[in-house]
Amino acid sequence: MTVTFAVDGATCAASRFRAECDDLRTGRGVPCVVMAHGFGATRDCGLDAFAGEFAAAGLDVLAFDYRGFGESGGVPRQSVSIARQLADYRAAVAAARGLDGVDPARIVLWGASLAGGHVLVTAARDPAVAAAVSLVPMVDGLAAARHAAGHHRSGVLARSALTAARGRPVRLVGPPGSGAVLSLPGQVEAYTAMAGPSWRNEIDPRAMFEITRYRPARQARGVRSPLLVQIADLDRMSPPHAAAKAAVAARAEVRRYPCDHFDVFPGNPWFAQAVKHQLLFLRRHLQEAK
Repeated sequence: MTVTFAVDGATCAASRFRAECDDLRTGRGVPCVVMAHGFGATRDCGLDAFAGEFAAAGLDVLAFDYRGFGESGGVPRQSVSIARQLADYRAAVAAARGLDGVDPARIVLWGASLAGGHVLVTAARDPAVAAAVSLVPMVDGLAAARHAAGHHRSGVLARSALTAARGRPVRLVGPPGSGAVLSLPGQVEAYTAMAGPSWRNEIDPRAMFEITRYRPARQARGVRSPLLVQIADLDRMSPPHAAAKAAVAARAEVRRYPCDHFDVFPGNPWFAQAVKHQLLFLRRHLQEAK
């Protein structure tokens, strides 16, 4: 089911998945998970697989596209603004609280990669959320840039920076040597395998400058809600050490997996384990909040 909500004169599109059982229902309704994806991704890039698991466990889900991406409105297109994405996330939480049948006191934040950082910021600013899940989170943009530079042995980062200075769009993912923002071995195959029909392999490269300045780990100490942080120990995109430090600061529950960034997404070896841990965490804390 597609629903929409307004943000600053534009419209964000979202998919609503309804709870398929009453395991977590009270007289106030069911919990709702607000889901957002990572860098350049859209809600049809594998979020439905996570959402299906949550719905089967008795949770509603609202998975949304940021303005400028997927089926959401807004311009510029394919351009990452941290402030705008955080505003979209707050608006999605407000929309979820107003959905029929949803318990507004049991809203769950869920984010992967870049949105994993948004979860920390949003949870710190909204102590009323019931729980939060941060999957392979990007919590320190400067650390992520240094981490990426350690893996790139070509001049791809320098070329992308030059393209950014010229204001030209670039491919988001591509094979090694292609000049795409994400071009480590295996990244194009992993990303495109989960890509949905609304996804575009294009990004404003100035997003890299936005992300380098973004350090959501600094908000971690302000998180008061129960938080699950899931770290891929071989992650070539989101530095594992930065995620671990943020998790400690937020007093989070931590799960670690011996894999790379995309290996926890649908169709990959660690997806089932990652979802299992999310459901164990959510059932425990949402039952306590009933």
